[in-house]
This record gives sequence, C-alpha cells and structure tokens, in this order.
Amino acid sequence: MNAFPTERDIRLTVQLLIEQYGVDKNFLAKFIGNENYEDLTYMLLNLEEGEMDVYKLARLIVINKGPYLFAGSNSVVRELRAILLRQLGDKELIELYDRNQISGKNIKSPSYMPNALASKKWTMGGKWARDFTQALGFPLVFSGISIPKDQSAVPFQDIEPKKSLPPLVEYQLEVKNKMLRVLNEEEDKARCVVTLPTGGGKTRVAVESFIEWMQPRFSEGKYLLWIAQGEELCEQAISCITDMWQDKEFTEALRIYRYFGGKKIQEENLVGGAVIASIQQLYTRIKNKDPIIEEILKHCGAVIIDEAHHATANSYKLVFDKARELVGEKLFPICGLTATPGRSNDETVDLVNQFEAYLIHPTIPKKEEYENNPMLYFREEGFLAEPIFLLHEQGEEVEVADYMIDEETGDLNSEFLRVLAENQERNFHIIEYMMSLSQGSSALVYACTVDHAEFLAMVMNSVGRKSAVITAETPKQIRKIHIEAFKKGEIEFLFNYGVLTTGFDAPKTDHILICRPTSSIILYEQMVGRGLRGAKFGGTKHCYIVDFSQNMKRHGKPLAYARFINEWQVKAINEMDGVMV
Repeated sequence: MNAFPTERDIRLTVQLLIEQYGVDKNFLAKFIGNENYEDLTYMLLNLEEGEMDVYKLARLIVINKGPYLFAGSNSVVRELRAILLRQLGDKELIELYDRNQISGKNIKSPSYMPNALASKKWTMGGKWARDFTQALGFPLVFSGISIPKDQSAVPFQDIEPKKSLPPLVEYQLEVKNKMLRVLNEEEDKARCVVTLPTGGGKTRVAVESFIEWMQPRFSEGKYLLWIAQGEELCEQAISCITDMWQDKEFTEALRIYRYFGGKKIQEENLVGGAVIASIQQLYTRIKNKDPIIEEILKHCGAVIIDEAHHATANSYKLVFDKARELVGEKLFPICGLTATPGRSNDETVDLVNQFEAYLIHPTIPKKEEYENNPMLYFREEGFLAEPIFLLHEQGEEVEVADYMIDEETGDLNSEFLRVLAENQERNFHIIEYMMSLSQGSSALVYACTVDHAEFLAMVMNSVGRKSAVITAETPKQIRKIHIEAFKKGEIEFLFNYGVLTTGFDAPKTDHILICRPTSSIILYEQMVGRGLRGAKFGGTKHCYIVDFSQNMKRHGKPLAYARFINEWQVKAINEMDGVMV
C-alpha cells in the first residue's frame, strides 16, 4: 500500500466528502483557517487560476493532509469525524461502536455514538482508524496503515558487517591518508580540521578514516564520539557509518548509540562503539550529571565535531572541560569537519588556531585558473554541480535596521521574517516564479516561517504542482517519506523552514529557491549546498539557485548572498531564459 493517497484515492475521497456526505465549503475552509482561505483565494485570482470552489478546496485539503486527513484531536477534525459518522445507519453505527467501545462509557443510543466515537483517540494505522475509514468507504491509506515504523527510535543498534560502497575518489583518498597520518603520528594528541567544499563528501571521508583507525580500539571498549548540531546530521552520520562498516567486511559487529532526541542508553548496553550525539543533548546531560556520558568520555578513543564552525560555543567548552576533568589535559584525538569554498578563509583559520590543529584539505592541481577559483576544479571534474545564480527582483528596497537583527545569532529576527512571510505581493512573485519552472523540476524551497512554508505549498498544490512541507514538527517517518518521494520525483517542490540546511541528501535537486533572507554566510552556504552534488556523486551538472532578497540591504550592503557569489565564484545571471539545460 502507498504511504500517501494516489490520484484515484484523492478523487474518490473528494467525491465521498462532497457528494455522499455533503461536507460544504464553509466547513472545509476551517481546515486551513479563514485567513489562509482568504489569502489563498486572493492569490489564485491574481494568478488567474479561477475561484476556489468546493471541489478544489476539498482536493487541496486531501492532498495537504494526506494520510492525516482524519487524524488528530483538534476540534475541526473531531467535528468532521462526527459529521461523517452521523450519516451511518443505526445498525452500522451500533456495530462500529461495539467493535470500538470506549472505556468507562456504556452508550446504548445510536444518537450519542457519533460524538463519542469522534473523540476516541486516533492512532495512525490502529484498529479504530482502520475501522473508521473502511466503515465510511474511504481508502485505507487515510487510516495511516502504510506509514512505516520509525527505526531511529531505539537508543542503540548493532551494525552487522557486509555491504558495498563506491571507492573514494582521488582527492578524498588523499584527505583520508592525511588524517590517518596525523592520527598514527600524534595519537591522543592528534588535532585536525578537515575542510572540503559542501557536497565534497567530508562525512564519508571522516567516517572511513576514523572508523578504520578506531576499529581495533572498539574491541577494547573504546568509543568514537561523533558530535553534530541536530538530529538530521546525527542520522546522516549513522547511515554513513553503517554503510562503511558493512563495506569493509569487518568480522565483528559495531554498536552505534543514539545519544540525541531524548533517547536513553542503559549502562548495561555500553560495550564500546560509535556514540552519535547532538551537542544539545551532551550539554544537558553533562549539566544533569548523567553517568552514561561520564562513562563514554572516560573511555573515549576519539571525537569528531561535525559543522565545527559551531565549536566556539560554550556548550562545546563544557564538554571538553568535563573530559579534562575525567581523563586529564591530554584528552584524545579531536577532528573538526567544516565546509569551505575551497580555500582557507577567516573562519577556518580561527578554527585551526582554536584547536591548535593540522589543517587538512585536498591538493588542487597547480593551474592559474584554480588559484583564482579553487571551486572550478571540483566543478570541471564533475564532483560539484555548477551553481547558476539568479537574484529575483521584486518590491521596493528594504533597509534592514538593527532592531530587525537577533542579538544572539546576528541574523534576521523571527518578527522580521514573520512580517516578510505575510507580504502578499512578495508571495505572488515567489509563486509566479515557481509556476514558471518546467514540470518535473526538483526544487527545494527555504521559507521565512513554518506558516509561510505551509501557505506556499498549499498554493502550489492548488495549481496542480505536487508539493510537501517539512518542519521541525513533522514526524520523522513522514519526513523520510516526503524526502524519498522528492528524490524519486514524485514531489516537485519540497518546502521547509529551518530543518533541511544540513543532514539532507537529495542529489538530483536542480533548483534551490531561497525565500528566507539571511545575513549568515554559513547558513547561506548550508542552504545552497543541498543542491551542489555533482554528476560524479550522483547529482546534477548544474543547480539553479534563485534568491528573493535582492531588494534587502543592511547598512546599505546586500545580505549573505553577495559574499557567497564572490567566494564561490558563482555565475550570476539576470534571467533564467536561455541558460536552462
């Protein structure tokens, strides 16, 4: 069974809701909220897509909600379930209630059953969910039966040997050998910062180097501690370690521990292995004196810090202060991973000085054109896609004042982004541009807010362009399904806010649409980096990056995109016509 409704499922459901069960337009509008409904109607009229009739609205809601159409406990969904149940015959209703009786209630009259059943807890794929959808004639997908269980819920797993990976390319192998040389010569004193351009495979290279070096130490009960910024990056590391361990055909199993997302590891489960941790979890558990992290740090064989430009934060200082308290000043090998545009910049130099580390990067052939533009080498060799950059013109110039900046992050604050998200003229330009992209495009869209992502996706679904939204609140299993559908081309536009900047891999992404302005060059590089995987790594030859912030200036200067264009030596154009391939 499909995880999401097919076209046949959608049509049947719309027909049942309107023609058989008489759900009207006013009620359906509650699903998206009156304000959203008005904005959507206004947008569609401006786009000359016609009025939003009851069939269009029902179809939009079925597509947007997907297998969650009847799920949840909010008042609108409970009211919909009650409306549908009231239209069953008494005999059918009594039989349905008898099969799904509610604890503590002894209802005999059919007239009281719809409201009671409508409030019954809905578990995706559960007995009640399946019975409800079948009794009312809806496709079983709306019970959620096909949503796979989230395998990342367990706090640890044992990785059995055996798998096959493509070999490292020449520059990756060079970086790996440099890392192993530092580890073998310096041992516990080893400190290195590895820099590779976004899309260059830094995770794979680091995993292969450190797992190979740690392999004999795992059997001694030692731990490789991998520290990342969020759950996506943690899961990406686990996937990479799993593949690499199986590829090497080691004779013993490797235990991987998930030390993030609130997962609990029991002391009896500790036997050495790879500990994948979020810095947030490490910070909290050290503060709470968790004996598990103390045990891991006592027997730590090496640490890898992903996205190491974050390592200046106090949370990292706490981790290393605790480690020194437990094992002394000598500590253990530490490696930072960071993505740069192919040459040492100020952030990388600061990082190297902070760790007193070796800087490890690939050797680029000595050609004048590569000296001026190191990224050219990776593009010409097909390791990275060539970014083609368009600043989309729209609206009057906006001067970003100091009060619009978040003091802690130095980036645009949430209130400024919220106001921008509600700008209808700007949204019209964004939607109009997205509609101009050819059918079958694979576009990753960065929105200003969660509501902004959901509104833009709603409009695109309304005009027949399959779209989905991923936010921090999206359940992991649904997130995985959306991403997989995006990779397969079943979804054209994947909208998100704040969750797909790292740890996201969809090599065939051909458009990056940046609707969320930023003054952070690191965030900007992370966003565009999702589309820079080259053909040799299963990606594309070109990636089109469209930024909707040209009219925004801070102190009279453009935002982060200007530095990106300069440092990455990006081809900037005035219009896409004539350059699309």
